[in-house]
Amino acid sequence: MKRDLDELMRARKLAALVVTGGEGDNPPLYYLTNGAHVTGGYAIKPLDGDILLVVSPMEIEEAAKSGLTVLSYNDFDWAKLVEAADGDRSKAFVAMWGALLERAGVTSGKIGIYGTGEIDHAIALVDALRATYPAYEFVGEAGKTIFDAAYATKDAAEITRLRSVAARTNAVLQATWDYIAAHRADGERVVDASGAPLTIGAVKRFVRRAMLDHDLIDTGMIFAQGRDAGFPHSRGEDDHALLTGQSIVFDLFPREIGGGYFHDVTRTWSIGHATPEVEAAYTDVMNAFEVAVDSFRAGVPGKALQLAVLDYFESRGYPTGRSQPGTNEGYVHSLGHGIGLNIHERPSLSHFSEDVLLPGSVITIEPGLYYPERGFGVRVEDALYVAEDGTLIALTDFRKDLVLPLTGAE
Repeated sequence: MKRDLDELMRARKLAALVVTGGEGDNPPLYYLTNGAHVTGGYAIKPLDGDILLVVSPMEIEEAAKSGLTVLSYNDFDWAKLVEAADGDRSKAFVAMWGALLERAGVTSGKIGIYGTGEIDHAIALVDALRATYPAYEFVGEAGKTIFDAAYATKDAAEITRLRSVAARTNAVLQATWDYIAAHRADGERVVDASGAPLTIGAVKRFVRRAMLDHDLIDTGMIFAQGRDAGFPHSRGEDDHALLTGQSIVFDLFPREIGGGYFHDVTRTWSIGHATPEVEAAYTDVMNAFEVAVDSFRAGVPGKALQLAVLDYFESRGYPTGRSQPGTNEGYVHSLGHGIGLNIHERPSLSHFSEDVLLPGSVITIEPGLYYPERGFGVRVEDALYVAEDGTLIALTDFRKDLVLPLTGAE
């Protein structure tokens, strides 16, 4: 949680951390600025001190919504810095760093640099900072970063946001179910009232419009049918017509418009009817889902759930990534992951991970079975969080029916 930042900084011997970046999505900056919509700038967090936000003068009003102390570049004589750098803005920004850190009360020590941006610019910036300010040690971080550790548990306000995104996503799922159901079958093809085939591309366009109605935005949904459903990250082919009796893996992971929190849910549908082979795989996936939930206890490592699911699938004769490393059939991925400001966060539920599930953890549970050469794939996924009392509570409450019946007039 954000309240853990000082403890996490102390463990890394950081005198301060600075989050910077360009105009694109920047989850660490969003996190530190309480969701203020600022374009670029700097958030400076000294050890045991308050966050200082420094932005372009054009961003002052939006930055003020953060509730933080906010300064603009003009407070650091930006024009004079650019003039002294002969118009080289990169040099001017390096010159401003010393003043930023001093204003935050940090005159020496290890400075952690975080955020997003172009790699070449970041390397050049750090080289210049190290050459210009020998009193500081400018460092990056690999592996489980300070933000990875902070994101791993959410506070009450974050859970409220995540519950809202989940409720809106569930509404989109219902709208999509109803949209498809309103069509009819013409032989194997799903068609509209005029007899025109319903395509995957048409469904995706419907879903995107429905998400916008709920202030959500698509980040690359999966709607894959038949053989494509047998590849876990196949997005599906827009020009393919929907067919009855084929498995469809529908993985929806929208985010709040303008940046913010994600939801992540997967349902497997078979329109009109399901084949016995898909029904059998679906039953086992649902059983695996329940095995994972039943294995949960607050304070256990996430891998305990994955190991229980691996044991179950292997006992049913399915290949897994543990029993047959490198397999492209059976259960081929980890059980789940954390979600928040990123679609994949800590804690991990991989059987290689030591991440622990604690109150405030928000995770997905998503067992699946994949057989592309047999023409199907199955996955079921809910997002859940660990409450303060240690119980596991579902954020996703949309039905888990396999067969989606058509109700359109014949």
